[in-house]
Amino acid sequence: MSISINSPADFHVHLRQGSISELITPHVRKGGFDVAYVMPNLKPPVTTTEQALQYKADLERIDPNVKYLMTLYLSPELTPDEIRKAKQAGIAGVKSYPRGVTTNSDGGIESYETYYPIFEAMQQVDMVLNLHGEVPSDAEAATLMSFPQNIHVLNAEPSFLPHLFKIHNAFPKLRIVLEHATTRAAVEAVKKCGPTVACSITAHHLALIVDDWAGQSWNFCKPVAKFPDDRQALRDVVKEGHPRFFLGSDSAPHPPAAKSTSTPTHACAAGVYTSPILLPLVAHLLESFGALDKLQNFVSGFGRAFYQEPIDQSKGARVIKLRRPSSKKIVDDKYVLGNESLIPFWAGKEIGWEIEEDD
Repeated sequence: MSISINSPADFHVHLRQGSISELITPHVRKGGFDVAYVMPNLKPPVTTTEQALQYKADLERIDPNVKYLMTLYLSPELTPDEIRKAKQAGIAGVKSYPRGVTTNSDGGIESYETYYPIFEAMQQVDMVLNLHGEVPSDAEAATLMSFPQNIHVLNAEPSFLPHLFKIHNAFPKLRIVLEHATTRAAVEAVKKCGPTVACSITAHHLALIVDDWAGQSWNFCKPVAKFPDDRQALRDVVKEGHPRFFLGSDSAPHPPAAKSTSTPTHACAAGVYTSPILLPLVAHLLESFGALDKLQNFVSGFGRAFYQEPIDQSKGARVIKLRRPSSKKIVDDKYVLGNESLIPFWAGKEIGWEIEEDD
């Protein structure tokens, strides 16, 4: 049995910087994708058009066969003029991280109202706002942002949703993506919003629940996987074929020592690495809950429509063929380039699909 998928696009991926990026970036295409919506949480974060264009050039040098859609990091340095400049330069969106909720978010925002002039400019030029939809667990950060107290990793996403509604109501024409949903509450919230609000779903959140990361650092990510009912809500909306829910892998690589090791003063790194196996993994998961017929739209059609990134027929659409492995297919244990190494999600586990050809 084989499946053909037309031009898959990953609308949320971390490609990092420096020597480790040399290992990571080619894995976008290895995993079956030729569009990558690139996150800006580098050190320092990507806050200007010039930085974004330089980062794009760096990625294109590593692998010119992928289309990189670049983003800016929402920060106090960002201005409405910079938004207009970024739009003219082809920058696709702006990513909002509440302070301290995930990797390299220490410079994240502390008040959404402060950025209303930015959101208005984005609405005018039709640039996407990407929201990391969690409230900080840190009490000081929560107080600064007027967020409720008693926040923890399991309720951080539902507690954020009133802010999604508030921004959407204030800027109804602003295209917003609630990133990497993990809860039934998030699915229902996005459904309640208008057509300008969409939601990305990761492969690993279709697979994991809280039991899978409690005590297992390799499955630990932010936002954390939640309860079985939450995972079922994600699976159901994919199986439903709702057009405002689509793949954004949030593939987030970290060196093995950072993932596997914690100390009394430092937690293990948050993030799972799915890029090298992404399309076969998504096919495997969707098949497991009876949604394999939704694969094309979930990994290409719906996201492309929302981001206004149609398949470029003039360059020849890249069709990826997936097939059943002729023998037992095991996910690689490790990827190595020079002194850099990475361990993927599902390392050593059997996977039910493989890419047949990669033209």
